[in-house]
Amino acid sequence: MRVFTGIQPSGDLHIGNYFGSIKQMVDAQDNSDTFAFIANYHAQTSGGKDLSKLTMQAATDFLALGIDPEKSTFWIQSDVKEVLELYWILSSFTPMGLLERAHSYKDKTAKGIAANHSLFSYPVLMAADILLFGSEVVPVGKDQIQHIEIARDIATKFNNEYGDILVLPEFRIQEEVQTVPGIDGQKMSKSYGNVVNIFGEEKKQLKTIKKIVTEQVALEEPKEFENCNVYNMAKLFLEGENLIALQERYKKGGEGHGHFKIYLAEVMWEYFREFREKREYYENNQNEVREILTAGADKARAVAKPMIEKIREVTGIKY
Repeated sequence: MRVFTGIQPSGDLHIGNYFGSIKQMVDAQDNSDTFAFIANYHAQTSGGKDLSKLTMQAATDFLALGIDPEKSTFWIQSDVKEVLELYWILSSFTPMGLLERAHSYKDKTAKGIAANHSLFSYPVLMAADILLFGSEVVPVGKDQIQHIEIARDIATKFNNEYGDILVLPEFRIQEEVQTVPGIDGQKMSKSYGNVVNIFGEEKKQLKTIKKIVTEQVALEEPKEFENCNVYNMAKLFLEGENLIALQERYKKGGEGHGHFKIYLAEVMWEYFREFREKREYYENNQNEVREILTAGADKARAVAKPMIEKIREVTGIKY
């Protein structure tokens, strides 16, 4: 089974990125044919400032967090140009109404992002990314389901014209982590300013965690854990007896939410300890990161070229 996923190079990664997407990529490596890429073309829809730097930062972070180039195909989107050719071809099979209904376009323009062609046609490029590699499963957050549905619609129209060439992808959601809460209880997102970053200084991370919104409950009183933002973040890192023990602390009383925030910070810092060490290595060996990306692009092109050649032939572009 081929699993396909990617992420934009948009700066510091937060735990919502990790549990909502990256961890799924890493877990998929052991039992599937995993394709993971950094979507730097897509990032241009939000402005290309410092894009080169952010792309290398994202590659470094991905490797630190467990993407294994020996198990996965890991590359930068712009290093496989075939995706742009397929993007143009698929545009001919994409009704305007399909794009006009895209939630992402409406949301971004409502937030003040300039309405331009790249933003409007974003789902077509995403479809090209997915379809070029014969992707079968695409792990996504709940807000990205529509993009997979659009990719299926476009692929169906193409296949109706030229035969069963493009694989129709399925989306996959891990229900328990599809929405990672931010410090205000909303979905964790940079645009909301409610994130807890994975990498950075320990004191700064603790300062952020202390800002998590909680109910006002007397110190000695028992506290509800089900709807507590601190608990719902902590349970991402805990399981079994450790999770039960935290629940009992809530029920017992005698501790305030401030104690639970400190505990969360300690658990989180320990959880990412190995990742921080790997990140420091790759940060100090950027040429090795570039070599990994070059090798990954070669692997990706080896899959993309036969597909684009077949598409050129059936569409009459090849002569």
